[in-house]
Amino acid sequence: MQAKPYVREISIRDDAQFDEEDYPFTIPAVRHMDTICPHADVTFFVGENGAGKSTILEAIAVAMGLPSEGGSRHVHREQQQVSPLHQHLKIVKGFRKPNFSYFLRAESLFNVFTYIDDIGTAKPSLHLRSHGEAFMDVMLDFGPRGLYLLDEPEAALSPSRQLAALSAIHQLVQQECQFIIATHSPILLSYPNAKILQFDATGITEVAYEDTEHYAITHDFLNHYERRLEQLLTDDE
Repeated sequence: MQAKPYVREISIRDDAQFDEEDYPFTIPAVRHMDTICPHADVTFFVGENGAGKSTILEAIAVAMGLPSEGGSRHVHREQQQVSPLHQHLKIVKGFRKPNFSYFLRAESLFNVFTYIDDIGTAKPSLHLRSHGEAFMDVMLDFGPRGLYLLDEPEAALSPSRQLAALSAIHQLVQQECQFIIATHSPILLSYPNAKILQFDATGITEVAYEDTEHYAITHDFLNHYERRLEQLLTDDE
């Protein structure tokens, strides 16, 4: 029997008490959050900046015992302040625990790399590599049967590295790994059969790849970039 999914359902606890005027419940996607059932392989969170995708991903990570700044359960250091959302989550887990779990967020990678240097587990220092190279080094060190939460990984990666990350994700999926990824990248979003959840003012809904704004805008711009640039950059008369 397949070990996945390690995370089967995510919802607000029935007994949760909170004020809708307090953050993060002021975010519509959080306030109207129904049960999220992640795909056994790859689930993407998409939406505009501030739509709540990173907030919910962070809450899932912390509720699963992962450090808020990123890393594995073995990270023991003072963490950045987080929203109280994780306290209100109910997470239904699979019958098997993952062998390894990791929360990877691009915005706090510098602090994570410093911690890795301090405990001496990376030789040479990840700080001696570019941001994207170090990010890929961490990702390529992921093991089989793992649960991996990635927050906007494309922020550290060039388009070619995003393609390499897509390949790495696929290899790990074949080794019984589960991914939940918040992203703006149309390259990453193209992963076959992934579940894509759109975060917006109405809540959270599943969408097809070609129905995402990320795909539509990128596709339109690349096919009509001269016209789009003219429209964007020509002063109104």
